[in-house]
Amino acid sequence: MQPFVPQQLPITDIPWDSLIPLIGKATRSLAYYDGILYGIANADVLLSPLTTQEAVLSSKIEGTQATFGEVLKFEAGAVPLEESRIRDIEEIVNYRRAMRRAEAELKTRPFSLNLLKDLHATLLDGVRGKFKARGEFRTTQNWIGIPGTPIEDAQFVPPAPGKMIEHLYDWERYYHSERPDPLVQLAIVHAQFELIHPFLDGNGRLGRMMVPLFLFERRLISSPVFYISAYLESHRDEYVAGLRQLSEKTPSAWARWIGFFLGAMDEQARANTGKAQAIVDLYIRLKGKTIDLTHSRYAVPLLDYLFDQPVFTSSQFDDRPGMPSKPMVMNMLGRLKSAGILKVMREGSGRRPQILALAELVNICEGSDIL
Repeated sequence: MQPFVPQQLPITDIPWDSLIPLIGKATRSLAYYDGILYGIANADVLLSPLTTQEAVLSSKIEGTQATFGEVLKFEAGAVPLEESRIRDIEEIVNYRRAMRRAEAELKTRPFSLNLLKDLHATLLDGVRGKFKARGEFRTTQNWIGIPGTPIEDAQFVPPAPGKMIEHLYDWERYYHSERPDPLVQLAIVHAQFELIHPFLDGNGRLGRMMVPLFLFERRLISSPVFYISAYLESHRDEYVAGLRQLSEKTPSAWARWIGFFLGAMDEQARANTGKAQAIVDLYIRLKGKTIDLTHSRYAVPLLDYLFDQPVFTSSQFDDRPGMPSKPMVMNMLGRLKSAGILKVMREGSGRRPQILALAELVNICEGSDIL
């Protein structure tokens, strides 16, 4: 197979008339979701578990098997027995770290290819892809196919290294250009990045990371906490087929891809709205209960911590700024446990601490009762 030659941006044959209804639906759903975000004073804290879930689902599309619950338990000190699960979790944690770094950077400077390389370095830090030119654009030819498949039998061969940087510069210019509709532009930004495939590893996760970052930079959402991977995972075959049709330059492939992406944005924005509202409602309800149960001025800081890390050990409060003495923390946690707000995930034994969970929050994020 010959290396793919991407179409130069912007795409000129977009069927706007047929896309306008989809654009309207996706735009309205996204605006409603942002209204929820805008009303959350501490969105980064309250929606932190959803950021972890997005990292889990985006990584799952690439083949990892670790679950949302396993990641939370791992961060509380419960290490899985399988080495492969530990490696999966490390990749997921890196995804979340990269997202947080990107958010901090975008508050002071625009997105750039240099920032993209920084995010790649964070994503592959200390994990399975750490020796695959971490933080650098590829200088060798890569291809996509069944593991072990030679390039001759590849399903897709991205642009040749010598031409790739030209396509990346074109992509970066388009990313920052003013186009008729930002969501259509985002659909093209995401797909074109996947087609260029500029790294030896991590391209899929970075491409999906672009979605909330682009929305945040364009001020379409007030915080980069838009989670699209749930939709893409549940429609994986259609997602992959859409990108493959673009790589094959099938007639009307861009129109079909943009339509698929706008549908994903619409449905996921509504799903995100439901989860975000449920989390806010839970926080408001538990805030009153926690204050009544503990009679402490530390009740709200404690609750914020529980939402930021809903599976934890009491020892994780030891270095937490703004927390009271350890006996007071233990007393407060004991009252929340007795009231059924906290659930014991692992009993303490010797030096091994007890693991507790804010189970209702975890279940909201997962969309089912896993705890």
